[in-house]
Amino acid sequence: MNAPVVVAGASMAGLRAAEQLRAAGWGGPVVLVGDEPHMPYNRPPLSKEVLAGKAPFASLAFRPRASVSDVRWRLGTRVVGADLDRRVVELDDGSVLPYGGLVVATGMRPRRLRCPGPLAGRHTVRTLTDARGLREALTGPGARVVVVGAGFIGCEVAATALALGAAGVTVVDPLPLPMVAPLGELLGTALLDRHERRGVRFALGTGVTAFEGRDRVTGVVLADGTALAADVVVESVGSLANTEWLDGNGLDLTDGVLTDEHLRAGGRPDVVAVGDIARFPNARYDDVPRRVEHWSIPTDTAKHAAKVLTAQLTGTDTGLAPFAPLPTFWSDQHDFRLQSFGAPGLGKDDVRVLYGDPDGDVLAGYHRDGRLVGVVALGGRTVVAAAARYRAELLERPVPTARPVRSA
Repeated sequence: MNAPVVVAGASMAGLRAAEQLRAAGWGGPVVLVGDEPHMPYNRPPLSKEVLAGKAPFASLAFRPRASVSDVRWRLGTRVVGADLDRRVVELDDGSVLPYGGLVVATGMRPRRLRCPGPLAGRHTVRTLTDARGLREALTGPGARVVVVGAGFIGCEVAATALALGAAGVTVVDPLPLPMVAPLGELLGTALLDRHERRGVRFALGTGVTAFEGRDRVTGVVLADGTALAADVVVESVGSLANTEWLDGNGLDLTDGVLTDEHLRAGGRPDVVAVGDIARFPNARYDDVPRRVEHWSIPTDTAKHAAKVLTAQLTGTDTGLAPFAPLPTFWSDQHDFRLQSFGAPGLGKDDVRVLYGDPDGDVLAGYHRDGRLVGVVALGGRTVVAAAARYRAELLERPVPTARPVRSA
């Protein structure tokens, strides 16, 4: 029997990898290992609809395609080690799985603040368990909420907490504007104004130095000396890649798993990385490897990596061009949406209003070397639809021609 393909990680990226392996023609065994006890589920609603009580937890589960009905699932089991030369992975129950091909899909975990003070009352939003715990904390009498981090999840949680009746919501961030890193100053300023008009307070340009309280958090101390009362703290300060199990194999794990233009890890033809753990060069823009934490990336990476790995396992060639996805994200906050196509972060030094006005609904274009590389809409349905019309223009950027992916 063929050695199985082991998919390490059972979230969306792992499920899509298994499905795409079948679509690419791999008919051999597949084993999917995941540390959570749940089948793969959709994470973006955790900080919005699920937290707000508008969608039940059960509604998040993905429905696997019929093609993966024969996949062997090892849920509630964590991958703790690997020997890529021997082609084996080690699990936390002591078992060892040999593989013919390995898909790295172990994703990210929330970064936590290293500050003195109690742990109780401090939350993150990454898993079903996280969302359940935070919802329970927010659905009692009006809570005083401090959100640390003004990125996507931080801004979404702030909006949701306010809608749930929080007595007050304050967002803390060392940067001068919310979401300024991916969006730049124009939309960062517009976003700040929209949140403040709806009642969210901000403490920007400062960080957290300590948490007050004996058994649970009662306050947050900022670097500028300000003390904020808090019943609930949400830490949204970035992510760490779950790569420790790959230590000692000669891979570059500086920020996720470094891959080549075909998502192969460390030049190994039998190991690919998918989802937000993969740090890959996007041929649509340049040859600089970057991780991308957008909802579209698990499916995009899985489709490409599965074809590459299947070609290796079956000894065939494929005329795949270097990986060149068009990243896409959206974020629902209060009664408006952020919708993006492309890579606005690469063009945030040259942002131009394409439609509307920053004080209302606005569509911004992001340019690098005079060329449009991304668009972001902020507002209602009309401007979101306008952003979608630019998708075709962004896809027109020439990318390298196909180069055969050859088996080793």
